[in-house]
Amino acid sequence: MNRILLLGGVTEALAIARTLGPDHIYSLAGIGRVPTDLACQVRVGGYGGAQGLAQFIREHHVDLLLDATHPYAARISHNAAQAARACGLPCWALRRPAWHPLAGDDWREVADWDALIQALQPFRRPLFTLGREPLQHLHEIPPEQFWTLRALDVYPGNERCEVIGARGPFNIEDERELFEGRRIDVLISKNSGSTATEPKLEVARERGIPVLVLKRPPLPEVDREFGTLDELLAALSTSRGS
Repeated sequence: MNRILLLGGVTEALAIARTLGPDHIYSLAGIGRVPTDLACQVRVGGYGGAQGLAQFIREHHVDLLLDATHPYAARISHNAAQAARACGLPCWALRRPAWHPLAGDDWREVADWDALIQALQPFRRPLFTLGREPLQHLHEIPPEQFWTLRALDVYPGNERCEVIGARGPFNIEDERELFEGRRIDVLISKNSGSTATEPKLEVARERGIPVLVLKRPPLPEVDREFGTLDELLAALSTSRGS
């Protein structure tokens, strides 16, 4: 492949970027820290939808579009697949396998924010691990609840919400301390499939705490789909050698 455009988002994307030389492009939305120690080019910001991405692909003579965005970044993934088709180049995707409940888990899948708030009514001390989305709903917190939000960075909360800025990987002892110290009685999580954030599920299991799991969005079909980083890197190595 002469030029790869890597759309980043998940932790594994940085590992892929570290294998890329100066002809390739690592593209980030701009949320979180931007790496400065890569051999490849780094681009930060959006494209203006599928059409804007297709224009960028043509202008920069991209040969392979590699989608390593978060499983819940459905809009970006759909734009990537559409742009690749429009430009006639292959689109590969790294798609983490979803987590599955184990013995002792009490998982309750919810489809959207409205369903989540409905399911949350019996609880008093929820821990949100959905990123920044709950920040838009701080004014909706009922008086009997106190929310703990964990995001990549610290943001202002209010009198019924504390926002914690923290980045994985998380270890189980710290997660136990978090649940104990804030008297968490329900966990709200995306089904990201990441080992870096899985300890929170172990602690919820240990404590018999329910987990409200936001349902994964449907993602588009691509030319090749990989479930692990090793599988994808092996395929890239083969392609470069051909």
